[in-house]
Amino acid sequence: MSISLSKGQRIDLTKTNPGLTKVIVGLGWDTNKYAGSQDFDLDACAFLANKSSQVVNDEEFVFYNNLKSPNGAVEHTGDNRTGAGDGDDEQIAVDFSLLPDHVEKIGISVTIHDADARGQNFGQVSNAFVRLIDAQTNEEVLRYDLGEDFSIETAVVVCELYKHGNDWKFNAIGSGFSDGLADLCRNYGLSV
Repeated sequence: MSISLSKGQRIDLTKTNPGLTKVIVGLGWDTNKYAGSQDFDLDACAFLANKSSQVVNDEEFVFYNNLKSPNGAVEHTGDNRTGAGDGDDEQIAVDFSLLPDHVEKIGISVTIHDADARGQNFGQVSNAFVRLIDAQTNEEVLRYDLGEDFSIETAVVVCELYKHGNDWKFNAIGSGFSDGLADLCRNYGLSV
């Protein structure tokens, strides 16, 4: 049975789900149709960070132009450029057993491609969610609905998967950034 989380809640993943090593992070959203004539291209990405929340290697930033981390532990399944349809709009697969020792956090975020040029922001996005699926059973483990807290933001850290001892946990973050992908990259120690 899936657990529904609120902003700021943390939940254990691997301790209470023994054998959980592979998960799918599914992200979905709708856009308000009155928000202009251009399509919204939202992009999911994953920052593989150390305990200081810094990405030590550019290849450990997984997004539409770098679909897989160096050893395949984290893989973006592809860019959905319109968000059309129901269910997950984009997915990121994570294999905890393959993550390098220095990776202690995975920041999962969503940005709006060309947000400034198109005059778009997350205030025009609704029904945004993240859900975690056990890749072996295809069962939803948890879900976090972001709500409508964003007005000017063009990027959002949706959640973080983080290591605590030998176990992995989930933190429902929902923190917005107004300078898009560049802001997110700086947040995780990458040069832009």
